[in-house]
Amino acid sequence: MFGIPGKQAVTITNTAAVQIAKLMAKDDHAGLRIGIKKGGCAGMEYTMEYVAEVDPLDEVVEQDGARVMIAPMAQMFLFGTEIDYEVSLLESGFKFRNPNVTEACGCGESIKFDENLNT
Repeated sequence: MFGIPGKQAVTITNTAAVQIAKLMAKDDHAGLRIGIKKGGCAGMEYTMEYVAEVDPLDEVVEQDGARVMIAPMAQMFLFGTEIDYEVSLLESGFKFRNPNVTEACGCGESIKFDENLNT
């Protein structure tokens, strides 16, 4: 919807692709849908859910057996984002490197976007 022809809406690191594909296969999911919702101390939060089928309005990115669907209302906010999966001594999880984020709270769960994306 908001993409540039020939350029994927988001990129997925190899580590994230392996993790997404593994979780998809575990329960026979069609893919991982990511989105944005209002909430958190900075105003917005990412959403992630494994789904059984692709919505025809989703932007779909596939790589190495991983399928990520971007919910329609989130596409303009997520364009250009890199999805990674990191493991540390204290935690493991998906990380979003999003060039559209202007602020993030200390916990890293809540984000704020450039005001120009809403116009």
